[in-house]
Amino acid sequence: MKIKMKLPAPARSLQTSHPDLWKSFQKLGEQCHKAGPLDERVRRIVKVAIATAAQSEGAVHSAVRNARAAGVSPEEIRHAILLSLTTIGFPRTMAALSWAEDLLGKRGR
Repeated sequence: MKIKMKLPAPARSLQTSHPDLWKSFQKLGEQCHKAGPLDERVRRIVKVAIATAAQSEGAVHSAVRNARAAGVSPEEIRHAILLSLTTIGFPRTMAALSWAEDLLGKRGR
């Protein structure tokens, strides 16, 4: 499933300035998603976890947007991030949760 959304400014800049590179990057991502048996929802949850572990705010934002578009609930996204606590530590997990909340809104809403 291809998800259409407005790209953040740095990605749009790369897309404009290096269109062939952008197309190759997109194609690689598509091939990675097709490479195994995981369904769309599971892949999107895994991508949230990978972005969390990578400690990339932009990647967490992207993974959360894509996960929500694929039907992953805010609670499932938060759980995927919380699972990282014993591996990457409290401060890094809390950072990833705060980045996810940029898109999910505060708990209790």
